Amino acid sequence: MRPARATRIDLLRHGETTGGNRYRGSIDDALTLPGWTAMRAALGKECGWNRIVSSPLRRCADFARDLAQRQALPLDIDARLREIHFGDWEGKTAPDLLAADPGAVTRFWNDPVNHPPPGAENLLAFQTRVLHAWHEIAARHAGEHLLIVTHGGPIRIILGQAQGMPVPESLRLEVPHAHLSRLEVKAVPEGGDRPAFTLLARSS
Repeated sequence: MRPARATRIDLLRHGETTGGNRYRGSIDDALTLPGWTAMRAALGKECGWNRIVSSPLRRCADFARDLAQRQALPLDIDARLREIHFGDWEGKTAPDLLAADPGAVTRFWNDPVNHPPPGAENLLAFQTRVLHAWHEIAARHAGEHLLIVTHGGPIRIILGQAQGMPVPESLRLEVPHAHLSRLEVKAVPEGGDRPAFTLLARSS
């Protein structure tokens, strides 16, 4: 029998990281002190979660482990929630890339599905792994209140699906550092294979 009670899931993007503003992807930089502070401020005094789920990368997992320990909550590390891999662009800034090959950057911004960075993870494969994780987590913890700590890319994919956006459009959503979004996941309708969910609120 499918649960009738809605599931509440909060999505928190990591805060500012060491290494500056660049295409970070799989690079495992740590949070800065302002990054830690901003994430704590985004959550405020909220403490009603049943569980925390996190990307394995340090900028997410370090905060998630600290919060889970302080609030005595179970923590799951899910590799499917890591950021997209940017291939040859990993570690490079937008100005660096524009100076080296402005055409490649423009093509990517205009059509990221068909013009990814050289050696990058396929965007549709990225969408698939993130949504598989999202649907599985929502189904496994139906009726609970979860906090997911992850990256801008996965959060854009999830919010885009919540709002019925195609992938390229979802990647243009504003998801700044330490951004918090709250969604409600309803029970899967009879005959359905995916949970329906709605966006409740987003932090500014």
